[in-house]
Amino acid sequence: MLTELYIGGQAVPAGDGGRFDVLDPATGQVIASVADGTADDAISAVDAAHAAAASWAAAAPRERAEILRAAFELMTERAEDLAKLISLENGKALPDARGEVTYAAEFFRWYSEEAVRGAGQLTTAPSGANRIVVFHQPVGVCVLVTPWNFPAAMATRKMGPALAAGCTMILKPASDTPLTALAMAEILSAAGVPPGVVNVLPARRSGAVVSAMLRDPRVRKLSFTGSTEVGRVLLREAADQVVNTSMELGGNAPFVVFADADLDAAIEGAMIAKMRNAGEACTAANRFYVEAPVADEFARRLASRMSALVVGPGTEEGTQVGPLVNQDAVDKVHSLVRGSLDGGAKALVGGGRPDRPGFYYDPTVLVNVHPDAPILREEVFGPVAPIVSFDDEDEAIRLANDTEFGLVSYVYTGDLARGLRITERLEAGMVGLNRGLVSDPAAPFGGVKQSGIGREGGHEGMLDYMETKYVAVNW
Repeated sequence: MLTELYIGGQAVPAGDGGRFDVLDPATGQVIASVADGTADDAISAVDAAHAAAASWAAAAPRERAEILRAAFELMTERAEDLAKLISLENGKALPDARGEVTYAAEFFRWYSEEAVRGAGQLTTAPSGANRIVVFHQPVGVCVLVTPWNFPAAMATRKMGPALAAGCTMILKPASDTPLTALAMAEILSAAGVPPGVVNVLPARRSGAVVSAMLRDPRVRKLSFTGSTEVGRVLLREAADQVVNTSMELGGNAPFVVFADADLDAAIEGAMIAKMRNAGEACTAANRFYVEAPVADEFARRLASRMSALVVGPGTEEGTQVGPLVNQDAVDKVHSLVRGSLDGGAKALVGGGRPDRPGFYYDPTVLVNVHPDAPILREEVFGPVAPIVSFDDEDEAIRLANDTEFGLVSYVYTGDLARGLRITERLEAGMVGLNRGLVSDPAAPFGGVKQSGIGREGGHEGMLDYMETKYVAVNW
């Protein structure tokens, strides 16, 4: 298992010899010690990426495609080992981890197919004076910053299109989950990625190492997935060098259920949208708005399903809900839940922390939640479902849009015309209509308002790593 920095195709120690511990969230015990990169190491990684940039950009699209396809095959072959590694350092249950590996590998397969489709266009100027040629070129050296909640998928969702476009990169993984990112480096090396094209820089000193790279004029792209608060800071720093940015930031997803919905389907969708990765997902349903005639029935059935979930170490077969990633995560969730209960809400199930070692929180369903409760304003990032009833369509839209975020929304209704009408009114970059899962490598993933800039996945995802060049030409 790689535990050093990965720079220029080599495993190297941190420049100052520093290391940090990676913990098992199920026990709080140390599972590995990883090199702790410095700002100087970050510049060394930029050196390596810059040195490899010209040759990788010049590589034939088919060559890049075949390497990405090989990476997909290797991830598929090693899927079980990767799932266990994710579960060990992240805490998520093995079924979730296996699903993540499958999803993550698909980004390599999708972009192996997209790599050969970076088509431009040839047109005639309306005046007839010249031809207009438009083509796309790789943006250059990229800094990719990924979160801990999907340590494989968030890496491949950025690395896949960057590699397809012909870019080199430095991946800065979350310090809670660096082992999966380092495993990705090993897979890509085995797949044939040349030295220096992919560099991985674990570091506890995230701000210092990312800032050092953003100040380097050779860095031309920043892709960040994480909180809106950190995203704002990075956008300000990126502005100094006018760095191209993609931001996938916070979410506060509403899950809207109308009285005419198929409640069986809505409950199934709610369990997927809420409990994927124990609720630690930017796409997680955060606020449940249910039309008054079915609100009590929906809450009762959701509580029944949540209470039956098996909580335990993610690495144990049979576990459905693993621990949260660390103690800070548990404390935040508990504070939001207690605040709601103190404000008059009622817990139909859960509402506290189990008496066991590790960073666990009980699956929780809250009713009688005040519409202005903090739990409806902030990302819960845990296994908690607060429910609020509404009376009509306009109220549902008002409640759903009453947030600074706009990543994803979920709507359940038996009236397709209503569903499509509502999707146009919802302030979100993505909508799950009668569906609790929206993520797909072939679809453009991203938000509006303070949930981000740009799109990942789909054809649009590769274009985010390319510059458009226009040539006026006569012949």
